[in-house]
Amino acid sequence: MALPSMSRPNREHSEHWSKRFQYREAGPQLLLQALLQPIVNGGGRIEREYRLEHRRTDLLIQWPLDPNQGFLGAVQRIVIELKLLHRSLKSTQREGLAQTADEMEPMDATEKHLLIFDRRPDIPWEQRIFEQDDRHGAHKIRVCEL
Repeated sequence: MALPSMSRPNREHSEHWSKRFQYREAGPQLLLQALLQPIVNGGGRIEREYRLEHRRTDLLIQWPLDPNQGFLGAVQRIVIELKLLHRSLKSTQREGLAQTADEMEPMDATEKHLLIFDRRPDIPWEQRIFEQDDRHGAHKIRVCEL
């Protein structure tokens, strides 16, 4: 299952909406959840675990692999760890990779994603968007900076 694209129209709209939130750190998380809403509409589930004191929101996406069995059968589970860039990209990524790896074990996740939101206004989109595969221990984790 692929995560939504941050195409140019999506980026433009996200900039507009994220400025409307009084609690600026909630903006990226809420926008991502809105982009993922079609998963719920299509038969999947999104489990949200709010941890505002840690400045993050973790998501677990679940999708039944057999529509006839639904959630009683095999289920694809995707862990998404959300981080805001506060210090350096390297330290944020290191911390996020450890959290993502720790959280995927009890959830029996098949995919792991770490999304790092770079809110610095002086950095153009072309310089802050990237995707790469990284590892934490034995776990392969997809890292995206937005």
